[in-house]
Amino acid sequence: MNTTPTSEPNRSPSDVAQPAHSPVRSPGLPPKQGLYDPWFEHEACGVGFVVDMHGRKSHKIVADALQVLRNLDHRGASGAEINTGDGAGILIQMPHKFFAEVTKSSRIDLPAAGQYGAGLIFLPRNPTVRRKVEEKFEQVVQAEGQIFLGWRTVPTNSSSLGDTARSCEPFMRQAFIGRNPNLTDDLAFERKLYVIRKRSYTEIRTSTLAGAEYWYVASLSTRTFVYKGMLTTGQLAPFFPDLSDERYESALALVHSRFSTNTFPSWPLAHPYRLIAHNGEINTVRSNRSWLTSRESRFESPKWSEPGDFTPVVTPYMSDSASFDETAELLYMHGRSLPHAILMMIPEAWERAIGMDPQKRDFY
Repeated sequence: MNTTPTSEPNRSPSDVAQPAHSPVRSPGLPPKQGLYDPWFEHEACGVGFVVDMHGRKSHKIVADALQVLRNLDHRGASGAEINTGDGAGILIQMPHKFFAEVTKSSRIDLPAAGQYGAGLIFLPRNPTVRRKVEEKFEQVVQAEGQIFLGWRTVPTNSSSLGDTARSCEPFMRQAFIGRNPNLTDDLAFERKLYVIRKRSYTEIRTSTLAGAEYWYVASLSTRTFVYKGMLTTGQLAPFFPDLSDERYESALALVHSRFSTNTFPSWPLAHPYRLIAHNGEINTVRSNRSWLTSRESRFESPKWSEPGDFTPVVTPYMSDSASFDETAELLYMHGRSLPHAILMMIPEAWERAIGMDPQKRDFY
């Protein structure tokens, strides 16, 4: 499966194929008008990383990462309202001990760590509309042969948010998905969660369901979990009380403070994404997206029964960093290591590797 982005000069929006899927844009974002085009979404942000080199989980890692994030305030931005931020978030390891305890009140009996996946999902605020969207997601989970365990409403505190951020704030819930016993390989289950997330995008976000414009899966994994939103760096911890709970432990944490250069902030565009947090400003993003989209019809791999289950690889109307993350995720899910996948996505490294040994083309 050849999915390597190609570095080419930027082309104008009229030169680039428009997406086959045309979802409604996230609430709070304007349509194309005047000099503004949503395909020009770029970013320039602050990134921080805290890790215990011995893999020891503790709440201190989470607390230290949140302090790093607050220290990155100068690398983020706010709108005309100082309390409406461009975005902030954190990626940590799955907090199994914490989830096993707090899900009891939601009548969810979690299996052992690694035997379930969980994710943060943005949903419409209207309860009736939200329930129909949730039911559609549960159907996708069952169609992929996995076990839907239940929903947990994420505690949030929006008192510090500005009017703009609050006006388009989604309702947030955590979904828990049990692993089919027939999936004995850990990455096979991770790959199945990837397909569930991609299928739910196609069957919900691009559908005519009421409230579909709110649908967004911040993360869905057995290994990591993401909390993020249209927040300032100082708002992340107060907004998500989970993060201040001493039972919330991790051996690593990746934080991000967003400065949405020439773009509009939104809840889904906050970082981290599922694998990366990134500074943005990818100058070749338009041609990279086009090349990748044009190759989707040629995807084939023994890892997938039907490649169409996870297309489109690049979600329309997301930022350059989001597209980078989705491409790295595709390569990783195919079986490459994460360093290998990232190397393939750096044009200079790619060309150097191929130039040194043409036979490496098949390896990459």
